[in-house]
Amino acid sequence: MNTAYAGMSPLGARRRFLKQAGAGTLVTALGGLTYVVAGDGATRAARAQTLADGRPRLPAGQKVLQALKPMGGRPGAPGRARFRLKVHGEVDQPFELDFNQLLALPVVERALDVHCVTGWSVLGARFRGVPLPELARRAKVRGSARHLIIEAAHGYTANVRLDEALVDDNLLAFEHDGRALARRHGSPVRAVIPKLYFWKSAKYVVGLRFARRDEPGYWETRGYHNHADPWKEERYA
Repeated sequence: MNTAYAGMSPLGARRRFLKQAGAGTLVTALGGLTYVVAGDGATRAARAQTLADGRPRLPAGQKVLQALKPMGGRPGAPGRARFRLKVHGEVDQPFELDFNQLLALPVVERALDVHCVTGWSVLGARFRGVPLPELARRAKVRGSARHLIIEAAHGYTANVRLDEALVDDNLLAFEHDGRALARRHGSPVRAVIPKLYFWKSAKYVVGLRFARRDEPGYWETRGYHNHADPWKEERYA
């Protein structure tokens, strides 16, 4: 814990943390990791902004952070040299890629808003990677496919409806804010699905499987909402 909270009870430390976070920008360390919380002014400003479709930029129940918050998960094989991606399922041309082959595909950089089910959002987070529609095009996804199952290390999966998966903003990302993804954020490769709660943006990705039927993933089978639209506050089933 940050030394600012030394000697305090866990409950007292949490109350002090929340009070300071509400008052303004705060740098803190939890579990040995540092991140920055934006104050209420940033959250209010974001709520005053609207998206092109008229929705508020910041969904209800969210507060703005200035950097991604580490959210755990069991890492997969470390390093880019051991990375392998399998694209398979309801496709005519299944294939596998190593990291260098992934880099040889069309790569884009996007500034994306991401929203965690726990109540934080990061606005304009920069990710660089391969658009999911590009990978789907190369695999020649069949008309029978209805869902994308994102496969990650240790059997973790996240399910996304195909029409929402094949959107240009959705990436298989390997860089964040101009640097290789940090281990705690999913290196070497993670999914980024900004229009759904961030648990759908699986870390440590090893496969993209196109499926005929929906297959609720790790969190969906543990009480989280199957769809996960932040603007509808689809947090829990």
